[in-house]
Amino acid sequence: MKPRHKRFVMVAAGIAALGIAAALVLSAFEKNLVFFYTPSQVVANEAPQGRSFRIGGLVAPGSVQRQADGITVRFVVTDTAQSMPVAYRGPLPDLFREGKGVVAQGKLGADGVFSASEVLAKHDENYMPPEAAEAVAKAHSGNPTGSTTVVVPAPATGGR
Repeated sequence: MKPRHKRFVMVAAGIAALGIAAALVLSAFEKNLVFFYTPSQVVANEAPQGRSFRIGGLVAPGSVQRQADGITVRFVVTDTAQSMPVAYRGPLPDLFREGKGVVAQGKLGADGVFSASEVLAKHDENYMPPEAAEAVAKAHSGNPTGSTTVVVPAPATGGR
């Protein structure tokens, strides 16, 4: 084989190896990609079926029910427009409270109950992620699929 042909084969093999590596990385990334949805979006069938995703909102007051085994907890997550029942088996975060923000990751069951594999509690009562704030604003406006403008004040300058 001529040196030119050997070089061509080596370059082609390198490009093929890079393509395979990129395909494997993208495949792993897609499998581990988890999207955030509100109860209104889940009710509107915008959430994926059979795949893991995150649901967020507020824990509905009076909805927390601890089962007799002491490990299983059932509660309702709401975005003030729609509600979604959640079942979780495991220890809850210390900041988990009724009326406070929560994000749960898991899958939606055929019975309409979200089976959470992980529950995260909001750490500060004054902070709300922009996505959650926008979702709550959409839910309040009664237009869950419409667009909402979020106005962020400009930082104050120290000029004269």
